[in-house]
Amino acid sequence: MNVSEILEGLNANESRLLLALASKGKPTSPEEIFSAGAFDQLVEVMNAASWLNAKGLITLSETSYKCYALKKPLDAPLPERRALEYILNNDGKIEMADLSKAVDSSEVSIALGWLRKKNLASIDKSSGKTMIIVTEEGKSKTETDDEKVLRILSNGEAHESDLDSKAIAQLKSRQDLISERIVTDRILTLTDLGKEVVNSGLEVKEEVAQLTPELIQSGKWKDVAIRKYDVRTFAPAIYPGKKHPLSIIADEIRTIFTSMGFKEIDEQYVQPAFWNMDALFTPQDHPARELQDTFYLAHPQRAELDDSVVEKVAAIHENGGNTGSIGWGTKWSKEEAEKLLLRTHTTVNSIKYLSQHTEPPVKVFSLSKVFRKEAIDATHLPEFTQIEGIIMDEDANFDMLCGIIKEFYRRMGFTDIRFRPGYFPYVEPSLEVEVKFRGKWMELGGAGVFRPEVTEPFGIKHPVLAWGMGFERLAMLRWNLKDLRDLYISDIEMLRENPLI
Repeated sequence: MNVSEILEGLNANESRLLLALASKGKPTSPEEIFSAGAFDQLVEVMNAASWLNAKGLITLSETSYKCYALKKPLDAPLPERRALEYILNNDGKIEMADLSKAVDSSEVSIALGWLRKKNLASIDKSSGKTMIIVTEEGKSKTETDDEKVLRILSNGEAHESDLDSKAIAQLKSRQDLISERIVTDRILTLTDLGKEVVNSGLEVKEEVAQLTPELIQSGKWKDVAIRKYDVRTFAPAIYPGKKHPLSIIADEIRTIFTSMGFKEIDEQYVQPAFWNMDALFTPQDHPARELQDTFYLAHPQRAELDDSVVEKVAAIHENGGNTGSIGWGTKWSKEEAEKLLLRTHTTVNSIKYLSQHTEPPVKVFSLSKVFRKEAIDATHLPEFTQIEGIIMDEDANFDMLCGIIKEFYRRMGFTDIRFRPGYFPYVEPSLEVEVKFRGKWMELGGAGVFRPEVTEPFGIKHPVLAWGMGFERLAMLRWNLKDLRDLYISDIEMLRENPLI
């Protein structure tokens, strides 16, 4: 392509950018071109640069680097520095228990860990006591590498080349200290061909990007230049508003259940242990009732119960009542049943609904929060969501239960579904549900038929099918996540890139 053909193919913004670069007489950034006022938007500069680079009239070079900044001003030195100063002020050694005098209780393990990792202090048990003793390095080191980085960042954002990379890695491993952003510098340079085009009488020809009714009706469309488009050219990413992935899958679940004839129900988060445990034939000495597993309320601690129902449930627990069961054979405590707690499963919704709707047909589901005293890790959270459903019908049976569950997971996109025998205190027979994902079988929930010990106190005479499924686990499978916490972290990039379909 000769120069005259190139001139003919240039649009207004391309011509404008070539002239701007020629006037600068040196390699220039897009931002500097934009600030000169020749363009209305920076994206116009980038569009023109992309085209000109493809045509060989300019070169577009990019250099990326990282910049770091404090997420928030530091109110105090790092926990290990405060701990070290305290130990130094106490002859260089203290008992382990005294470390809480130097830092907050929540920072004790953090301070101790970093004191040892940085070789500022060591642990000694030779005297029969656990002592923390300052090392020689701890006595002489007034500032560690990561503290130096924090001092630099306290004056503002800094380039990665000005900071110690190992110290940065250490600080990134600690929560809420520093932030990282990637900066890309772009430089535009005229090529020899670009200079030749500019020197060949280049002019800016105004163009229109869209034919309007006025241009067509007036006939002016014959005289204007129409801007050319290339789908390969640079364009800014546009992120429309969209629902959170968890909201999307929750809507999908609700649609599936309602299309199958179910109605959604829910109850309060706070429930008496009676409804959460006792009404579901969970023995009062069951480990799930312990403080290490369940959140109990301090204020108020108890709730009054309906004695007429309480007596029937008490009889079931103690001797099986009229069910033919022998119960648990232990004395039932009303005081234990009155304790208030954060519900540990949504089956509490089901049994409370059944207590008020004792005749079939009943088809309801819940999709709501439950709470258990779990340590936070990649697969556990103290607060999570459970999918719960029940069917009461004169002809309800175990085959119907398996069919309903299979149909639900089929509509969720799973083709391989199987059941395994399981045990849950309030259903018999009971099963566990598994689906095949990426070649492996994964357990997603449990199900069964309510035992007579659960339904008899409320006068329910017909079979009740029940199931409970993990909501977050479904979401993790859907989006191929390995860490449960990723679902609840406000990661704007993940939300932007998450597909709607």
